[in-house]
Amino acid sequence: MSATEYDLELDARGLFCPEPVMMLHNRINDVQPGGVLRVVATDPSTTRDIPRFCQFLGHELISKVEDDDLFVYLIRRGQ
Repeated sequence: MSATEYDLELDARGLFCPEPVMMLHNRINDVQPGGVLRVVATDPSTTRDIPRFCQFLGHELISKVEDDDLFVYLIRRGQ
C-alpha cells in the first residue's frame, strides 16, 4: 500500500502518551469500516500502544514505519 492510499490522517506529532492513542480512538470512528487511517506520531510509546490498540479493538495494523523520530502507521478499521 503506498503512502497515498488512505482515507483519513491523524497527525499526533509532538503529543505524548496517552494522547496519541486517545486521539486515535476518536479518529478511527471517522473512518468507514474497511477504510484506512494514517497515523503520524513522534512518541516512541506508539510503537507499543498502537499495535495493542489495533489488536484489542479488532483493527488491522497494515504497516508500521519508523523514520528517525517519526512513526507512521496505516490502520484498516475493523467492523
